Amino acid sequence: MPTWDAKQYLRFNDQRTRPCRELAARIAIETPKQVIDLGSGPGNSTSVLAERWPKSSLTGLDSSPEMIAAAQKAYPHRTWRVGDIAAWANSDQQTYDIVFSNAALQWVDDHAALLPKLLTRVAVGGALAIQMPANFDAPAHRIMRDLAASQAWRDHFPADGIREWHVQDLAAYHDILAPIAAVVDFWQTEYLHVMENAAAIVEWYKGTGLRPFLDALANDQQKAGFTAQYLECIQRAYPVRKDGRVIFLFRRLFLIAYQQSA
Repeated sequence: MPTWDAKQYLRFNDQRTRPCRELAARIAIETPKQVIDLGSGPGNSTSVLAERWPKSSLTGLDSSPEMIAAAQKAYPHRTWRVGDIAAWANSDQQTYDIVFSNAALQWVDDHAALLPKLLTRVAVGGALAIQMPANFDAPAHRIMRDLAASQAWRDHFPADGIREWHVQDLAAYHDILAPIAAVVDFWQTEYLHVMENAAAIVEWYKGTGLRPFLDALANDQQKAGFTAQYLECIQRAYPVRKDGRVIFLFRRLFLIAYQQSA
């Protein structure tokens, strides 16, 4: 699991939080009592849930102590827990009216086993709601993989490669959840983020997808060199528009599985 930097992640807070808001708005449950946010990060997604359901009891869970520390500092009146999502799914504890996860489950293995377990943690009549990136083959991701595999860099990375995030297609998630849920609602959205320049795309990924690659490098000099070459490639892949900015396409996948009612 990569290390996380809350300050870096929140540099693009508005763009990262918009999908979270759209997922929360589509959940057809008006008065949940207990809500948990899996992979809550620095608390931005949990804050959205608090706006949507101000009377609910909210818990944020994240595997990163740094992220939880940032969340506790920003929102000290909420409940925060350091924990692994897969371990939480396997634990025999309370159920929640809404089990929510925004841009986190892509880092957890074996979704075919994980998602049914998460649904068991949903109370009767509740919902499992998930958002994940769905742009694994986008230019920005292909570039970081190709650069790491290049002659100049391959010896600096593990021989068995970098453990990246992963998602399946919507049909696969339908097949996983439809047999065990009362209703499954799923969709994809492609966001067009207008960025100030190509360097902003690099800064975006320094908070997420680029982190496993940077964590694998031995020192700051290597990290800086890899980042500089990545920027050169990003500049070629994302052309400057007439206003001097660049358009950054980002596809995201959304799932809501409703638990059977009593």
